[in-house]
Amino acid sequence: MNRAQLEHVIRAAATIAGDTEIVVIGSQAILGRYPQAPAELVVSADVDLFPRNHPERADLIEGSIGELSPFHETYGYYAQGVGERTAVLPEGWASRLVPVPTAAGTGICL
Repeated sequence: MNRAQLEHVIRAAATIAGDTEIVVIGSQAILGRYPQAPAELVVSADVDLFPRNHPERADLIEGSIGELSPFHETYGYYAQGVGERTAVLPEGWASRLVPVPTAAGTGICL
């Protein structure tokens, strides 16, 4: 996955969830801070994420643009809707989020 593909998933997820903030917590979050990350760090085809203001809509995202969806079949990458507690995060984690602005909303990457 590359930065443009991450931004595509963020735009789609924001639109589907009706949320302007999408938290990216998986391995592809590295693309927030390092848009040109080495290829060996961005081999995953999925983006683990959840809508920050409507986390209950993560399943809606996964059902729409998740694995084996028409989105995945068309583009070769997809969103994995996760819960807020999927990752155990240290105190102060929110202050280290890196914004990835898109036309539909901002991805905020760990």
